[in-house]
Amino acid sequence: MFELRIDNAKYWRDCVESIVNLVDEGSFNIAKEGISLKAMDPSGISMVSFFIPSKAFSKFDIPKNASVGLNLENLNKVLSRTRDNEALVMKDTDNKLLLEFVGKNGKRRYRLPMIDVRKNVEKEPNVEFNAFVDIAGDPLKEIIKDASLMSSYITFKESENQFFISAHGDSGELEEFNENDGEIIKKIKAEKEEGAVFNLEYLESIIKACPIGNQINIALKTNEPLKVTYNIGDATLTYFLAPYMEE
Repeated sequence: MFELRIDNAKYWRDCVESIVNLVDEGSFNIAKEGISLKAMDPSGISMVSFFIPSKAFSKFDIPKNASVGLNLENLNKVLSRTRDNEALVMKDTDNKLLLEFVGKNGKRRYRLPMIDVRKNVEKEPNVEFNAFVDIAGDPLKEIIKDASLMSSYITFKESENQFFISAHGDSGELEEFNENDGEIIKKIKAEKEEGAVFNLEYLESIIKACPIGNQINIALKTNEPLKVTYNIGDATLTYFLAPYMEE
């Protein structure tokens, strides 16, 4: 039986929200290094890879490695009831996950059944990316909102000195050019021009959980999956999104 305690239950809620934005079920793999999860969304268009180190927990007692398959939507509903200044204790018992919220004046418990996940993902896509950009998360969210006025798809192109974003649809066209200014674009690295088109709805879901003030790393290769990485505290979120290819 494992026992995990995190002193800020809302932090764990934020971590789970970053996963459930894309996938409805998954298996948390618990080992001495920390907790990891890899899962595809039901359509198979996107993937999330999550890792939080054991140091993020005030108690991390695992006699042996464990795998906990859960309906993540149900888990997220429980975590949405987190109150201020509560800690969270998680244990496995009778093939259920016990979640105990501990507050100043008491505690309450939920038990969620563990499930066999439909499809486990073992590895991330093997792509040799040639272009990378570090961009401030808040401006990128605004750019995505701008693009959604014009289209359901967005084009990312990156060259040695510029990150170009465009969206074209029946409503009109958007073009935005960003150079390495140290504010919006923190860093650009590209061996040659790379670009692809991506589904805006999925991209919005991917960056939605990025905390205010954090930066996002984007890795591009022409007509290959997009890689998006950011941190929530000690936790690392990596997402992959397949490109849109016109038939």
